[in-house]
Amino acid sequence: MENVVLIIHLILALALIGVVLLQRSEGGGLGMGGGGGGGAISGRAAATAMAKFTWIAAGLFICTSLALTIIAAEKSAGSSVLDRLGTVSAPAASDTVPTDTAPAGSLLPPPAGSSDGNALTPSAD
Repeated sequence: MENVVLIIHLILALALIGVVLLQRSEGGGLGMGGGGGGGAISGRAAATAMAKFTWIAAGLFICTSLALTIIAAEKSAGSSVLDRLGTVSAPAASDTVPTDTAPAGSLLPPPAGSSDGNALTPSAD
């Protein structure tokens, strides 16, 4: 069910992007240069087919967003992040790295008291 709603949601998102980009701009950018002097634009603009489709697609997009939120909340009901963290077991003693040596590919420097063959030491040459 979640996958079906998610696919519909993605189709609606793409449709909204396309419809908004196809619509004709009415006025200047960010509302500049609009209005004034009794032009063809009235206080109440006529609703075109594109504008109606935009409103319908936006409403359906919001509905699918809410549906996806409800589905996700139902899936996680009864369990919290802290409950899932409590089930992680500690590593066994044999899996831990000894404190006196670092793994071969480690980026950490060797401990202060250890003599590592890879350490940069002055040569006696």
